[in-house]
Amino acid sequence: MKIGVFDSGLGGLVITKAFVEAMPEYDYIYYGDTMHLPYGEKTQEQILFYTIDAIKYLISQNCGLIIIACNTATSIALRYLQQRFIPTFAPDIKVLGVVIPTVEEAVLDNASRIGVLATPATVSSHIYQAELHKLKPKLEVFEFAAPKLVPAIEANDFASAKICAQEYAACFEDIDSLILGCTHYPLLKSEFRRILPKKTKVVSQDELMGVKLKDYLRRHIEIDISLSRGGKLQVLVSRMDEHYAKVASTLFPNIKIEEAK
Repeated sequence: MKIGVFDSGLGGLVITKAFVEAMPEYDYIYYGDTMHLPYGEKTQEQILFYTIDAIKYLISQNCGLIIIACNTATSIALRYLQQRFIPTFAPDIKVLGVVIPTVEEAVLDNASRIGVLATPATVSSHIYQAELHKLKPKLEVFEFAAPKLVPAIEANDFASAKICAQEYAACFEDIDSLILGCTHYPLLKSEFRRILPKKTKVVSQDELMGVKLKDYLRRHIEIDISLSRGGKLQVLVSRMDEHYAKVASTLFPNIKIEEAK
């Protein structure tokens, strides 16, 4: 069985790279739903439908552990998948998200004021606020949507993305930690760290998910022993074009990106 990674576009490749660097011995399949991006402005019904479709596809590709590297899909679909869909459709498969490991990191260092920057759908779900308050009920949480960032990053327009980052960073005052609540945003983490005060911890998912997954497999040996170790990575998208190939090649120069069949 392989490790599957799913995102609404190519932002999750940043998380996949973290997995590969932390655990290069495993076999991975990345699936980016480029046909329907961005998810952040879709309805909850659309997001759930697209996410279930993606999970079905990764299961058909022999993935035994699937990480939803999309914060929007995690916030809208993960609970339904874990509690209702997977137990009946594929009970031996494990599906994980990226939100809980992120909030665990954000509350370290005695943080009391935490900012969350995410897509409109993720912010509307208030999943980060809910999970943060489970850990620290008295936390002050400030959530802001950043609808302009994903389209700019997917278009490889980092000049515009940096201008947007400055605009969104200005929404947060006197916070201890800022959660970059979208897997596209790590590509701008240096910009946020440059703009924000030095005391503000910028929580970027690419810096923690590799360690978190490695720890998860250490604690779940029954899953770990079922995973194949050929050191291979396959990158698939629902719709292919030259731009997506170029974006993928910046992170994985030796991997050919293909359209899913």
